Amino acid sequence: MNILLVILLISVLLNIIIGMLYFSAKRNPYYVVYDEETKNQLKRRVLHLKEDLESELEEFDVSEWEKQLEKSLEEEIKGL
Repeated sequence: MNILLVILLISVLLNIIIGMLYFSAKRNPYYVVYDEETKNQLKRRVLHLKEDLESELEEFDVSEWEKQLEKSLEEEIKGL
């Protein structure tokens, strides 16, 4: 009778743990499913951000950036 009680107790505890894991996974899924409209909005936004980044990279002047960096470093050194 004692062994049966232990087995029943273990079974109940396992069921509680499995239930908690199930509801936790149901509340916080690892993936997100988007509807078609949201996917299209995200694609347009990413495309727009990509175009903005490419245009900024084309306008980026490395030599000007290096000059500003050197000037900033000189000011930091003078501040020490």
